[in-house]
Amino acid sequence: MTTSSDPARMVTERPKAERALEMNPSLGTLRAVPARMIEGWNRGDATAFAADFAQDAELIDFDGTVHKGRDTVIAFQQPVFDTVLKGSRLVRSEVYFTRLLAPGCAVIHHRFGMVMAGEEEPPPTRYFLQLFAMVWQNDRWEIATLQNARLVSLESAMALDAQATK
Repeated sequence: MTTSSDPARMVTERPKAERALEMNPSLGTLRAVPARMIEGWNRGDATAFAADFAQDAELIDFDGTVHKGRDTVIAFQQPVFDTVLKGSRLVRSEVYFTRLLAPGCAVIHHRFGMVMAGEEEPPPTRYFLQLFAMVWQNDRWEIATLQNARLVSLESAMALDAQATK
């Protein structure tokens, strides 16, 4: 029996003991979240990409733009998938750590590279890290906040600073 008609939130009712085990997840349960996001990205499917976001989640892009709410994330991301990032893929995904901070609250640190259509390997300038703040609600782990940041070496940052002052 499902408890929601929203495809991103569809859950099957399970015994309370089973749900309690999920709230204290194995590391694999949390590590699967970035993998599902990447699958959605690589298909160019914003709904799948945002499926693990809470309805009121925030997504902070690497440039500092804040998108509030799962529907806003989907509305922003799909046109980007259909144009500028069409055929792009996220690769070299690695979860550096997951940590249960308190019952119902966890963080995930994730890193990856991005290739554009036709590329095999990401250039050094297209590696990113993500910090997920996860909450247990609606009988599942949901992304409350996701912070994206571009990985830039000190040397690259200094070179950009030097160009900006010219």
